[in-house]
Parts: sequence; C-alpha cells; structure tokens
Amino acid sequence: MRIFTSFAAVLIAASLSVAPLSAAELHKFADASRLVSIGGSLTEIIYELGAEGTLVARDQTALYPEAALGLPDVGYMRALAPEGVLSVNPTGLLVIEGSGPPEALEVLSHAGVDYQTVPEGYSAEGVLTKVRAVGDALGLEDKAEALAAKLEGEFAALKTRTDAVETPKKVLFILSNQGGQIQASGTGTAANGIIALAGAENAITEYEGYRPLSEEAITAAAPDAILLMDRGGDHGATETELLEHPAIALTPAGQNKAIYRMDGAYLLGFGPRTAAAATELADHLYGPAAH
Repeated sequence: MRIFTSFAAVLIAASLSVAPLSAAELHKFADASRLVSIGGSLTEIIYELGAEGTLVARDQTALYPEAALGLPDVGYMRALAPEGVLSVNPTGLLVIEGSGPPEALEVLSHAGVDYQTVPEGYSAEGVLTKVRAVGDALGLEDKAEALAAKLEGEFAALKTRTDAVETPKKVLFILSNQGGQIQASGTGTAANGIIALAGAENAITEYEGYRPLSEEAITAAAPDAILLMDRGGDHGATETELLEHPAIALTPAGQNKAIYRMDGAYLLGFGPRTAAAATELADHLYGPAAH
C-alpha cells in the first residue's frame, strides 16, 4: 500500500518547527513584471490580489487555482535548480521560507535578480503575515489589507465555533502507509496547525515533523479520527486497508470508521483558503455548525 507522493515529500522536508512570526519586512519589487513564485500559498495569494499577470513561473506545490497550472514549472520548492528558475528571465523571486536546497538559494540570492523571502507559519497569524508580505512586495498594500481583513473575519468566525467545543477530538494525520508502516505527523507541521485551527488536538505530540509510528504508539495515541490527504487513483490507501491495520483497528477512530480525506494543497497550504479548510475539517469532526 502506498499513499506517498512528491507533495508529501515536500511536507516532510518543511516539517521543522516554525518560530512565531512578526510582521514581515519585504520591500516593493523595483520591477514586478516577471515574477517567479516559490510556494503554493504565495501563488494563491498573488492570484487573490489580482496580480497573476506578473507571474512567469511557479513551483510544483502551486496547484491552485487551476489557472496556475498553465505557468512554467521550475521544480519543487525544496529541490530547486537555479538554472531552471533563472531560465524564465525573472525580474523578481518571491520565495517561501523553508525552500531549498541552501546552495540553490545562495546562487539565486546572488544572481542579480531581486530576491525576497516570505516567512512561513502554520497558524492564522502565519497566513495573515504572508498576505501582507506579498502585498508589500508587489506594492499592493491596500488590496492585501482588504484580503487580510476578510480572512481575519473568517478566522474569527472559526474561533468562535471551535471555542464552543467542549471535548476536543484527537486526530492522527497519516502521511503515508507503506507496507503497513504508518508515517504520521507530530508537532511543528502544517498538519498539526490545521488540526489545532479545527478545534482538535494532534494525537501525536512526542516528536516534531513526520516519523514512522510503531503499532504500540498508534494504539497508545488512541485517536478519535484519522486524517489523510486525498490523492485518489492508485495512490491512496483504501478505508478497508486502514481499518484492517491491526493498531488502527483498536483505536476509537478505527472502531468508529472515522477516516477523513481532504485535498492536500487545500488542507495544508496555509494560504487564503485555510480558514475554509479548517472549517471543513471541523465539520467532519464535530458535524456541520448550526446556522
């Protein structure tokens, strides 16, 4: 059984703990006519600000909106080749924190092209910081502030809902299941962040990042629900395969068949759709909110 893809590899590489964010200090690009965006959330924000006409390339984590798929692809954010990025003759590089490898970033930062890094954060504040940072870099501060205000409203509504949760559910995020070996999220990850935003608790808090779990650890974690990226096709482990896993079968999640799948970029991207994704996850866990 295999539910491991390149998007998942990016998640592992970027799974180190992220420090709390302060306001990003990005300057306006001198020439934003030909931008390369590295980081799916940054590309989404650029489209939300109506500045997609400035983009000449994206990285492979930029899967939304669909129109972005028509842009040239310069590779994975954690496996960049300077030659590929520079081949599109950019006037500016907007790069999400955590991209790499370091030697490629070193070359790009000294390539004579305006190079700026946007901080990453797996929280509501992290999303708002990114929106404002991109707005600063593109000289679209007013539009960015309007988008940030809209998102603040969405996050506030989400918090009102999750504050009413009396008993938070424990969620196990499974990144992959290869030959029965479960690889799951600990703390300091996008999965950990989205679980918290949805008013739940990560079932695994003993380590940071993504690691294999023993059957004993899965049983001891006793998750109420299991969360996965929905990859579809032959890449996703079926519900039957997961429920037949000897350790999962003993958990409340296994016994109640509480297994939920969501699109990876939507669930873990921490861009403009994050409040909506967390709300949808809360719907799965606690049932739709009353209106």
